[in-house]
Amino acid sequence: MSISDASLDARGGSARDTLSRFDPQKIDAIFAPLDQCQEPGAAVAIAIGGHPVYRKGFGLANRELPVLLGPGMRMRIGSTTKHFTCLAYMLLCEDGLASIDDPIQKHIPEINPAAHGITLRQLMGHTTGLPDMLSLSMSVHGTSPAITDRDLLRYYETIDRLEFAPGTAWQYNNGGYILLTAAIERISGCPLDDLLHSRIFRPLGMNDTMLRRWENSFVPNSATLHMVDPQGRFTRDYFGMEITGEGGLVSTMDDMLVWLKHMDAPTIGSSETWRLMTEPHHLSNGCSTGYGLGLVTTTYRGVGIVFHAGGVMGGNSQMIKVPSAGLDISVAVNREDVWAKDLANQIIDLLVCGPENEPRQKGREKIRAVYLSPASGRVVELSIGGDEQLLSIDGAPDLVVRPDQDGALHFTNRPLFKPISFTPDGPRGCLMEFGNADRMKRVEIDRSAEISSHAGRYRCWMIDTVAEVNGTALVLSGRHGSSHYSLESIASRIWRAHPDGVWPALSGIAVFDEDGAGMKFAADCIRPLRFVRIN
Repeated sequence: MSISDASLDARGGSARDTLSRFDPQKIDAIFAPLDQCQEPGAAVAIAIGGHPVYRKGFGLANRELPVLLGPGMRMRIGSTTKHFTCLAYMLLCEDGLASIDDPIQKHIPEINPAAHGITLRQLMGHTTGLPDMLSLSMSVHGTSPAITDRDLLRYYETIDRLEFAPGTAWQYNNGGYILLTAAIERISGCPLDDLLHSRIFRPLGMNDTMLRRWENSFVPNSATLHMVDPQGRFTRDYFGMEITGEGGLVSTMDDMLVWLKHMDAPTIGSSETWRLMTEPHHLSNGCSTGYGLGLVTTTYRGVGIVFHAGGVMGGNSQMIKVPSAGLDISVAVNREDVWAKDLANQIIDLLVCGPENEPRQKGREKIRAVYLSPASGRVVELSIGGDEQLLSIDGAPDLVVRPDQDGALHFTNRPLFKPISFTPDGPRGCLMEFGNADRMKRVEIDRSAEISSHAGRYRCWMIDTVAEVNGTALVLSGRHGSSHYSLESIASRIWRAHPDGVWPALSGIAVFDEDGAGMKFAADCIRPLRFVRIN
């Protein structure tokens, strides 16, 4: 099975139609804000009908050197790595060494019995219910410590509770791909690096694609990542931990075009493997997750697409196919303040979707409100930024939302495969995720709440972490270091936790018990985690 044969809701034209719309000057205009020689920028490669038609770089590869980015320069592709890791596992299945429905304990026997029965299929599809230990580690230890995969695997020996029953919900889980990496390496008897190189990259001639486990290692022909501090200045901050099957690849935009073309008629991986790679999983409630094995299959403005984006500290990427239009796009940026997916969307708008307007949406009065779920402990905050309605889930950065015809609020960033919405209804609200409803109650906003009654130390035994609240400071301390947050009250028991660093993606939420017995901490990719007061 090829991607061209995948079942997609597609109304795009042929590759010939796409080529007729192609105008390199209009593509240049999309990247014009990055077309300078003082700051980092982006690299892009576009193919139509499998033939490269556009290859350019914009901005600096490194802010300290007079070297411009180019499509042949290595750049981090982050979580786009995931479908390569899945393919590596599926090749082992084709070899008869494993099965997609193997229970995780077959390959990682030391994992806590709470995880027994979870399958490798669920691991690759993000439906396990396991806590994401990579996200937890960054929240507890920060991003600087040199923490290895083995260090994080040890936590799964003591994690004895799941966030939800396997197969009943979807939660993006980088930690699951650390487990997948371990399984691959144990089954194959070789490092993931070597397996990817020998079975995928070398046969296809992707000579500049490799697994870069550590950001502080030297890799030739590599662009530098650039974070942005609160004052808007570029900084050198980057991941200190090991990065493997969840997001460790570096590649060039040229290599990615080779890969995207291969996906149309794969020679690596059987037709059954590629069917599984691109076929979205379904939850027990019947809802499609849109996510297969490291690949997302969905639509953008009514046109079928297959993609997986990737993000790291100081950069991000987008790899996307529009099969009906024969269009392949790969974009990577080496700066934190620009989004590759938005640049790719603009290319699709230009070459496929045309200038038609978005469907009219029902207007709704913008509100400020906070909602708390009695069942899950999750928090939704609605705020207003300029003329936009903003929404934050569990303290994550505020994002723009717009109402649909029924008044449910949806995130506007696209292509969006996650069916998430929130419907405020006076004293109540409903957070819908993949067909699962979380009923919430509105709580009174209190920006001047006192935190003195919550001061003290709390412990989460499951991940061996202590939380200390002192004034409006929260310090989380674990086995490998600590992280510091500033607390901002949004209700008497609910406080947003802002990281005292340059990466706002690590922001979270702290919800204190009414009786003072404990607190819960949550963040993006982290469901509420229970801490018990110890003094």
